Amino acid sequence: METKAAKRDLRWDSVLARDAAADGAFVYSVTTTGIYCRPSCPARRPKRANVRFYASGAEAEAAGFRPCKRCRPNEASLPARQAGAVAHACRLIEAAQTPPSLDALARSVGLGPSHFHRLFEGIVGVTPKAYAAACRRSRLRENLGKSRSVTEAIYEAGFNSSGRFYAESASALGMTPSAFRRGGDGAEIKFAVGECSLGSVLVAASDKGVCAISLGDEPEALVRALQDQFPRARLIGCDADFERLIAKVVGYVEAPKIGLELPLDIRGTAFQQRVWAALREIPAGATIGYSELARRIGAPKAARAVAGACAANAIAVAIPCHRVVRSDGSLSGYRWGVARKRALLERES
Repeated sequence: METKAAKRDLRWDSVLARDAAADGAFVYSVTTTGIYCRPSCPARRPKRANVRFYASGAEAEAAGFRPCKRCRPNEASLPARQAGAVAHACRLIEAAQTPPSLDALARSVGLGPSHFHRLFEGIVGVTPKAYAAACRRSRLRENLGKSRSVTEAIYEAGFNSSGRFYAESASALGMTPSAFRRGGDGAEIKFAVGECSLGSVLVAASDKGVCAISLGDEPEALVRALQDQFPRARLIGCDADFERLIAKVVGYVEAPKIGLELPLDIRGTAFQQRVWAALREIPAGATIGYSELARRIGAPKAARAVAGACAANAIAVAIPCHRVVRSDGSLSGYRWGVARKRALLERES
């Protein structure tokens, strides 16, 4: 059992190391100055003989100490304040018809534009401009289903001109806006379902490339999910060429070492596409944690957003989100079932 003296020593070690991970666990006071601080306080370290430890700021204040003006131990931690500032900016972007400028967003949270830009990208994983563009595309997809016309939906989504929208409509929707508004009417999607040792495999492709690879127990359920996505698209059963494509996917599932190179029609936000591109660089037999993957794409604080991008991936095995595991090596959730994730990793290893 840990003694009180040992506990005090561990706390002092945290103070010496300015360990931010210890913030919130305790505060320390300095008898010669009458103030109390967080363990991570950047101020000059006091002498050990003058230090007292308290479980909370309230305890320290009850003992007659006042909060440090530098580390502000009576307020939320710096990471929490930063996360709150970015969350506030995200809400402003989401609610605005016209995306706020960088200067306006920075002013709203009391930061300089450059500092705010770095902070936002570090936490969210994309720049404020890219986040605003993703919100605008999301509103467009929603509005196309209920607006009286495509033009009305475009302006309601926040595009300043129809020309600007049409310049990026392919990446935003994967098809013409009129076809999207009609539930995929006019779009042609080829598909086929095969069988492998992991169950059923559905492969679907637009004229740009493979847009879906799904795994499941029942072929009918996989086809219904594809129909639900584009209820009025023209779904075309496989021909001989497509039979070879699905055979290639099934072969890869059974023997990952043969590799899998496919033309892909990848539809997602800018951040999701960065994550998916990084996933494709992970070799078979290797795994990576969410935090490490976030660091690889230059967004070290965006581990949760990375996990969300992995969950949103609709192209199994070709975009190998199954190679992402928890920091302790254990398996996290998988869109097509943890048992399939385990089986895929075992085969690759």
